[in-house]
Amino acid sequence: MNEETIQFSLIQTILLWAIPLLFAITIHEASHGYMANKLGDPTAKMLGRLTLNPFKHIDIFGTIILPILTLWLGGFVFGWAKPVPITWRNLKKLRRDIALVAVVGPLSNLVMALIWALIMKGGQYLDTQNVVYGIALTTMGKIGIQVNCILCVLNLLPIQPLDGGRVVSSLLPGKASYYFDRLEPYGIFILLLLMATKILSMILIPPVYFLINIIYSLFGLQ
Repeated sequence: MNEETIQFSLIQTILLWAIPLLFAITIHEASHGYMANKLGDPTAKMLGRLTLNPFKHIDIFGTIILPILTLWLGGFVFGWAKPVPITWRNLKKLRRDIALVAVVGPLSNLVMALIWALIMKGGQYLDTQNVVYGIALTTMGKIGIQVNCILCVLNLLPIQPLDGGRVVSSLLPGKASYYFDRLEPYGIFILLLLMATKILSMILIPPVYFLINIIYSLFGLQ
């Protein structure tokens, strides 16, 4: 049996995508809050955002509407959750800690991609034993790898307010960092323009597939 022979219902397909996506954005945002708290800023903790409850992180447009639209129009998932509130002045070493808080988000997606690879591996084994839910685990694992690799690479782009933009800002000298940060209000429009012109896909697809292929090779996935 293989996934090409299985036809999932609409509800099943939504669940197969929703579960990995919700985990991806929830853990991504919570990881920012945990790191900020560790480095001296308790804002997210005080506001109840250090939680794996996805409803605390969901943004109606960015988490639900946009991923559905991008999957339908472009064949890949693009979206965001509500940013975890961080009071940057509370951080102990501002420039270093901004970079650390930022980079832990994509890192969490990479770790989740590896976890979903284990789930996919387990699903493939169960499928060979004709266990009925093996194909569902295999498909969800494949989606989980794809979603998290996309979010990992996407968030490393050097565009504010993405995590990569935060890292670049923390590395630039003072004046250059100041002018770079002034582009942040336009960041989402830059991303949407790149997406509408399909330039974003051209940028993301090569590194995303490279990362996916490495994970597949590591776990011996088919």
